[in-house]
Amino acid sequence: MTKDLTEGSISKGLLIFAGPMIAGDLLQQFYNITDTLIVGQALGADALAAVGSAYALMTFLTSVFLGLSMGAGAFFSICFGRRDEDALKTSIVQAFLLIMSITALVTILVYLGMDPILHFLSVPVKIYASMRLYLQYIFAGIIATSLYNFLACLLRAVGNSVVPLWFLGISSVLNVILDLLFVMVFHYGIAGAAAATVISQYVAGLGILGYVLMKERQLLPTRRHMHFDADMMKQVWNQSFLTCAQQSCMNFGILLVQRLVDSFGPVTMAAFAAAVKIDTFAYLPVQDFGNAFSTFIAQNYGARKSDRLRKGIRTALIMSSLFSVILSVLVVCNAGMLMRIFIRAKEHAAIASGVRYLRIEGSFYIGIGCLFLLYGLYRAIERPGISLVLTIISLGTRVVLAYALAPMIGEVGIWAAIPIGWFLADAAGLGFYWKCRKDIGI
Repeated sequence: MTKDLTEGSISKGLLIFAGPMIAGDLLQQFYNITDTLIVGQALGADALAAVGSAYALMTFLTSVFLGLSMGAGAFFSICFGRRDEDALKTSIVQAFLLIMSITALVTILVYLGMDPILHFLSVPVKIYASMRLYLQYIFAGIIATSLYNFLACLLRAVGNSVVPLWFLGISSVLNVILDLLFVMVFHYGIAGAAAATVISQYVAGLGILGYVLMKERQLLPTRRHMHFDADMMKQVWNQSFLTCAQQSCMNFGILLVQRLVDSFGPVTMAAFAAAVKIDTFAYLPVQDFGNAFSTFIAQNYGARKSDRLRKGIRTALIMSSLFSVILSVLVVCNAGMLMRIFIRAKEHAAIASGVRYLRIEGSFYIGIGCLFLLYGLYRAIERPGISLVLTIISLGTRVVLAYALAPMIGEVGIWAAIPIGWFLADAAGLGFYWKCRKDIGI
C-alpha cells in the first residue's frame, strides 16, 4: 500500500496522501479531547484544570519520540525516493533501537521525577493530588505512543497514510467508550479518564505493530540488516536528533507558557485547557498537510526532481493558505459555542477567558500553516537544524513576550504573544529559502 509521490498530479497527490493523515490526527486528538469533555462536564473545572496541565506535559514528552520518529521518517522517505532498499531496511533497524531505548529511559525518568516536575509547573495545591494521580496512570502509555508514532511514520514515509488511520480510529472509539464507562458509570474519576486513554494507546501501538509484521513484510529487515551499523546510526541520529530537538523545543516553550497560565489560577487554567484543545483540533489539518508535504519533498528530493519540488512548494503554500483562512473564520465566529462544549455554561469566567484566547489565536492560523510547511521542507531536505532555529524564534518570542506582557495586561498578553512568534519565524524561514534555494537544489 505504498504511494510514490514523485509522479502524477501534485495537488491531487498531496490531498489524497494528506487526507488520511488529517483524519488520523483528528482522531488522535480525541484521546485528550474526550478526557477534557467528559472530565469538564462530569467532574468540574478543577478536574479539567488538572487534566489540561497534564496534557501540556504529556505533549512535551510525546514530542521527544514524535520528533525522533518524524526525523527517521524523513530519512526513510529519502531512501524510498532513491529506491535504496538496503539503506531503508538498515535505517529502520537503527531507528527502532534508538527510539525505543530513549523511550524506556524517559519513562523511567518521568516516574522518578514526578514531584519535581509538578513543582516546576507551579501546580496549585488545590489540584496537585488530582494531577499527580492522572500522571501516574497516563505515563504508563508513553511506550505505546512511541511505538505507534514510529510505525506510523515508517508507513507514511513510503506513502501509506491509510493504515495508521485505521488503528487510530479503532483506538479512538474504544477511548470514548472506556471514558464513558470508567467516569460516568463506574465513577472512577480522573484515574478512569487516564486509564481509558492508556488502554486505547496500547490498542493503537500493538495493533499497528501486528499489521506491519503480517501485511508489510516487504519493509521488514532481514537477518543481514539485523546488526548495529555505526555509520547508518549516525545518519539516522543526525536527522532525528535535530527534528526531536525542534519538536521538544516547541513543546517546552508551550510548557513554560503553561507554567505562566497556572500562576493565574484554576479559572484561567480551565479556560486554557479547553481552548488549547479546540485550537489544536482546528489547525491540525494544516499541520498534517505540512507533514504530508514533507514526505512529498523528501521523496522528490531523494529522486532529484528539482522542477517538481519547486512546483510542489508553490502548490502547497496556496493550498495551506486557503485551509487556514477557512479554519480561522470557523473558529473566530463560533468561539463561544466551542468553549461551552467543554465547560459548563454556568462557569462564565472560564468561558469568557477561552473565547478571548480563540479569537486572538484563531484570527492568525495562516501564520502557523506557513510555519508547518517550512518545518516540513527543511526536515525533508536534510536540514532539520533550520527547523530548530525557526522553532526557537517562534517559541522564544512567544515565551519572552508572554512573561513580559502578562504582568501588564494579564492573560491577553499570553494569548497575543503566540501569533507574533509565528509570523517572525515565517519571515526568517522564507528569507532563508529565498536566499539559499539554489544551494539546496530547489
